[in-house]
Amino acid sequence: MADMILKRSLLFSLIAIIILALASCSHGLKLNQTQKSQPLSLSPTSAILNYHGGPLLTSSSTINVYLVWYGSFSLNDRTTINDFFNSFDPSKTSFPRQGPPTVSKWWETSRAYKDSAGKTVPTSVRVAKQISDIYSLGKNIKRAQISSFVVNKIEKKVLPLDSNGIYLVLTAKDVIVERFCMGSCGFHDSIVLSTTSKVVVAHVGDPSVQCPGLCAWPYAVPAYGPPGQALVAPNGVGTDGLVINIATILAGSATNPFKNGYYQGDALAPLEEQELILDFLGIWLSIG
Repeated sequence: MADMILKRSLLFSLIAIIILALASCSHGLKLNQTQKSQPLSLSPTSAILNYHGGPLLTSSSTINVYLVWYGSFSLNDRTTINDFFNSFDPSKTSFPRQGPPTVSKWWETSRAYKDSAGKTVPTSVRVAKQISDIYSLGKNIKRAQISSFVVNKIEKKVLPLDSNGIYLVLTAKDVIVERFCMGSCGFHDSIVLSTTSKVVVAHVGDPSVQCPGLCAWPYAVPAYGPPGQALVAPNGVGTDGLVINIATILAGSATNPFKNGYYQGDALAPLEEQELILDFLGIWLSIG
C-alpha cells in the first residue's frame, strides 16, 4: 500500500508540474507537440486568455463531478482516478502529510479566473456520484451519444441535475469515440435541458491501446514528436494518461463551460492552453 501511495503521489506531482497554472479551455483537447523556444511562466494565466463575458462554474462553492465509467475498468483505474479527485482536498488524501497535495495547489490557481460578477472558480472539486455502464451504447459511439446518455441519466434521476457540475464520461480502452485520438484526447461541451438549465458534459478515454503516444505522452513515445524515452507510468500508461487528460478537461470545463468564458481565437476552434502544457513538457523533458 505504501508503494502504491508513493507512486500516485509522484504521478500527481508530475501532473502539477505539467499543468500548474495552465488552466485550459479545452472544448477538444487538441494534439500538438510543437516546442516553443521561450520558457513558460508557472503563474496564473488568465492574463493571456481573453474573457468573453459568459458564465463560469461559479454558482456554488464546490464543483461536483459525476463520473460515468463506461466499459470495463480495473480496480487500479478506479482507485487511481478517485485518489486524484481526493487530492483536491488535503483532508481526504491518503498521501504523506507533507503539506497539501500538489493537485490542490495547482487548482488554487483557478481563482485567477473570475466571471462578470467577480466570482471565482471554486477551489473545491469532488466526486459527488459515480455510476458504471457496461457498453449499453456499444463500443463505437458518437460524441452526440455521450451527451444523450447523460441527458437520459438525468431525466431518469440516476444522476441529479446540477448546473454547476461536470458530467464526466470515461471510456475504456476498447471503446472508440468519435474524434478521440483523431484530433483530441478528450472534450467538454454543454447540454441545454430547458430554457433555464444547461449542464456541462465531458469525455476522456483510455488511450493505452488506440493512441498512447498521443494521449498518454510523456508515458508513451509519439510517432512524431519530441525525441527521447517515455517516462515510466507508475499506474500504467492508460491510467496515468487518463488522469492527465482528466485534469486538463476539468480546468477547461470550469473556465470555459459554455464557449463564452476564457479562451483565445474562434469559439468553435479556440486556442487551447493545453497545447502549452504539451509544449512545456517537451521543453522540460528535453532539459531533464
